[in-house]
Amino acid sequence: MTDLINLMSDLLWGSILIYLLVGGGIYFTIRLGFIQFRHFGHMFSVLKNSRKADKAGISSFQALCTSLAARVGTGNMAGVAVALTLGGPGAIFWMWLIAMLGMATSFAESALAQLYKTKDEDGNYRGGPAYYMEKGLGMRWMGALFSIFLIIAFGLVFNAVQANAIVNAVIHDLALPAHMLSIGEFEFDRNALIGGVLIAALASFVIFGGIRKIARTAEIIVPFMALAYLGLALFVMFTNLDKVPDILALIFKSAFGLQEAAAGGVGYAITQAMINGIKRGLFSNEAGMGSAPNAAASATPYPPHPASQGYVQMLGVFMDTIVICSATVAIILVSGEYVPGGEMTGIELTQRALTSEVGNWGGSFIAIAIFFFAFTSIIANYSYAETNLIFLEHNHKAGLNIFRVIVLGMVLFGSVASIDIVWVLADVSMGLMAIVNMVAILLLSGIVVKLAKDYNQQLKAGKVPTFNAKDYPELHSQLEEGIWDDHEELKAQVQRNK
Repeated sequence: MTDLINLMSDLLWGSILIYLLVGGGIYFTIRLGFIQFRHFGHMFSVLKNSRKADKAGISSFQALCTSLAARVGTGNMAGVAVALTLGGPGAIFWMWLIAMLGMATSFAESALAQLYKTKDEDGNYRGGPAYYMEKGLGMRWMGALFSIFLIIAFGLVFNAVQANAIVNAVIHDLALPAHMLSIGEFEFDRNALIGGVLIAALASFVIFGGIRKIARTAEIIVPFMALAYLGLALFVMFTNLDKVPDILALIFKSAFGLQEAAAGGVGYAITQAMINGIKRGLFSNEAGMGSAPNAAASATPYPPHPASQGYVQMLGVFMDTIVICSATVAIILVSGEYVPGGEMTGIELTQRALTSEVGNWGGSFIAIAIFFFAFTSIIANYSYAETNLIFLEHNHKAGLNIFRVIVLGMVLFGSVASIDIVWVLADVSMGLMAIVNMVAILLLSGIVVKLAKDYNQQLKAGKVPTFNAKDYPELHSQLEEGIWDDHEELKAQVQRNK
């Protein structure tokens, strides 16, 4: 079974997904007129009124924090270290590249999620890839397939990965001795079990509160921890400014095999850097995977136009990979703890690197950061899975509660299990999600271009971009009635509060 899963992972990431994700990113970058570069400043401008919302949606800022809660986790700390170990410093260049291209892809999927959103039985906005596959493409079967992949990936597998990262970081930081327990052939550490129970208990308070409680929790924790982590990384960089030029040179040389040219094997080195950089980059920023659109669809957008959420989620990709992942890279490479081909990797390498720069409390800081980042990932991952379970079951309350218990069980399992096979399962499930989603947004790319053009024409004319469904008669039958008809009140409210 393990060999089959490894084979699937190699097939997906060794060929199919690299071409699909990079090609899709290039395609949307060109078709949208290099939107992530031309309108870079506008991403921040959209946040000006991002705390406004109506009774059906969360605010754009909460949607950004929820998507960042899912994005910012083990991928930013442990995943970057894994990419460095397996792909060398050159993997970081490819991680940056896939993020810059992925910003355009993220714009496309998030704008579509906003356009085709619906309301659930409680009157809350719901949407995402499954919904635009059903409504935009008329392929409910495709949406159901995507939902199943997402529920497996985010509701189950990724939450096990996040819980494992929390437990390992805390046990390593506290240097807790192992106390092994056995149940049949299954052996696990008692400390890990206790940690898993505590994480599951904390998560239960949030996920049983629904999407709004998840959004409020993310809105509080994510900005605080992100700023604290970035501040510490900047301190490390500024105290080692003389090393920064050499580190940047190493990354670019390694990305194109120049570092390995003298020793031969250039092609292999470049391939490993590309595969690991792209794989860990997608795991971190999730662009094209179809996850963040589930948060984007839950928002009340301002300006009241689907494209505005495209800009918000483009910013999420930038903050996750170009900013936070780069902070981890700086800490590891500046410290000198990274050894090519070394055995130390993952969160242990990040903790060791920071400890060597700021003292013993550095490892404790990473353990705390991992706890909060990974914990918010667990609750945000659950919210994505919930939205897709509702798509399949149409808001069946009993089914939701059973699923919540299963999710908490996976958190407990991830805390005590060997994580190697779980990482591979994460790669496979993430890859299958990305394939289905990329096919859908490529088929709907014409609508994405229309939305971007309409938004920017209004912006250039000095107007607040507002989506008018009457301008798109070809979409009238696809959009849920009432969703895009009541934004004048929100515009008036924003004007009154200025």
